[in-house]
Amino acid sequence: MSRSSNRSVGITLGDPAGIGAEVTAKALAAPSLRRAARFTIIGDECLFRKYFPVRYKNCAFIDVGCLRAGNFTTGRPSRLTGKASLAYLQTAIDLIKSRQLSALVTAPVCKEAVGKTDASFHGHTEFLAGAFHARDIGMMFVSGPLRVLLVTRHIPLAQVSKAVNAGVVLRAIRAADDALKIYFLFKSPLIGVCGLNPHAGEGGTLGREEIRHIIPAVKRARAEGVRAEGPFPADTVFYPRNSKRFDVLLAMYHDQGLVPVKALYFRKLVNLTVGLPFVRTSPAHGTAFDIAGKDKADASSMAAAVKLAVHLAGGRA
Repeated sequence: MSRSSNRSVGITLGDPAGIGAEVTAKALAAPSLRRAARFTIIGDECLFRKYFPVRYKNCAFIDVGCLRAGNFTTGRPSRLTGKASLAYLQTAIDLIKSRQLSALVTAPVCKEAVGKTDASFHGHTEFLAGAFHARDIGMMFVSGPLRVLLVTRHIPLAQVSKAVNAGVVLRAIRAADDALKIYFLFKSPLIGVCGLNPHAGEGGTLGREEIRHIIPAVKRARAEGVRAEGPFPADTVFYPRNSKRFDVLLAMYHDQGLVPVKALYFRKLVNLTVGLPFVRTSPAHGTAFDIAGKDKADASSMAAAVKLAVHLAGGRA
């Protein structure tokens, strides 16, 4: 990882009752990572005192001023912790818009807790898209040999079939192609597209979404010069010997993509939001309230998220 004074990376600490501050502190404890960029850590002073007893030279700390020690209980999300985590995110947005940050890493939040303050909140991805008027965004999960982009994101399983149409799939294929070219410098990436139904519909006998929507989207993308193949049965395409053919796989819904990729690469998995006007990453785990404050949290995914943000924001790190 190379040194650079031009990369300024913000880190929001997520829900104060969760493990966000702990994994951030553990990740930044590595001197080689701290030297890779300038960091701005956004949270509350009570979290800084607890998890960052040593203030590193190239790490600035912004106290948003939402919480004091005793206002909340570690491991127990509340309206107050949800309000604080949303304030951290809004502070980061303001810094990005004023060009003070070139990348953002977000520690996990609790959607239920944030929802008590903002009922429209469905997650970091959607909130950031709204703040920057970004239309064609996507969640791409990155872990070394495998990248997975979701066609639909945080919607109930019962709504997935209606949400998958040729236009949505085509936009996801384009987003994957653009992201691999822009972020990862691929000249002509190969995209593998999953089917929605078991066995990718089995020629229409197990569902017709592939015939009506997914195959037309793949054909349209290929006509545009995008190297897309599929649809493939999701129960076999993630097998490493099959997935290694592709530079990215497109999963039709949340668990179709995240169950296999987390099973294979959970400790080093990173969520990269594509389609924003800046780099945003996050660890691929949640708030882990059950172990919060117990010094048991594994910071591997957060460290990988920070490294990827630095790498993508400043060229090849």
